[in-house]
Amino acid sequence: MKIKAKTAKPKIPVKPVASKPTPTVSSPPPLASRSGSKTQACLDLLARRNGATLDELMVASGWQAHSVRGFLSGTVKKKLGLALTSTQDDGGVRHYHVPGAAGR
Repeated sequence: MKIKAKTAKPKIPVKPVASKPTPTVSSPPPLASRSGSKTQACLDLLARRNGATLDELMVASGWQAHSVRGFLSGTVKKKLGLALTSTQDDGGVRHYHVPGAAGR
């Protein structure tokens, strides 16, 4: 019994794909939150001279502690790109502060 060798299928010509024009890079629109929103309320607290404590942010937003910490890390630092500082006073209470965030 003879085994036939497989023959290669004829190749289909590939049409070159026209490249799309690259979009012009422009600066992103300024990030701002709606007046009266929870985000804006937290940013207002963080912009104060002494900043805000976790408890103050929890009361202002109605969020639990882990949600406030996620907001500080994800929204304030990463999404908005603001410099968040954290200090601890003598009583062990941590204060969060965003310098220059009052105008946002």
